[in-house]
Amino acid sequence: MAIFNSRFVYFAIVVFSFSVIVFNDSVSAQCQGDVQGLMQQCARYVQKSGPMIQPSPGCCGVVKNVDLPCVCGHITTEVEGVISMEKAAFIAQACGKPLAHGSQCGSYVVP
Repeated sequence: MAIFNSRFVYFAIVVFSFSVIVFNDSVSAQCQGDVQGLMQQCARYVQKSGPMIQPSPGCCGVVKNVDLPCVCGHITTEVEGVISMEKAAFIAQACGKPLAHGSQCGSYVVP
């Protein structure tokens, strides 16, 4: 059983890493701002697991300089598998760059 669990975890990490690399390259080429910095600075605040917490100043600094609607338009189901879109909208709001009500970020519709 432990072998199965470690293989599953390894597989999940590989799939996640591949999804993030593909997502990062695609979005960086099409959206203004530091998308790689966004992922590096804010990843811990948008993970599905764990509580919703206030973002760091570094995360907010990057959020303020990224075209969030453009990034939202490129969110894939693979990315949504590991990132909480509700937390992402919360981070945008907490950083002073809220997503418009009724707009869509991936499959998430901002209330």
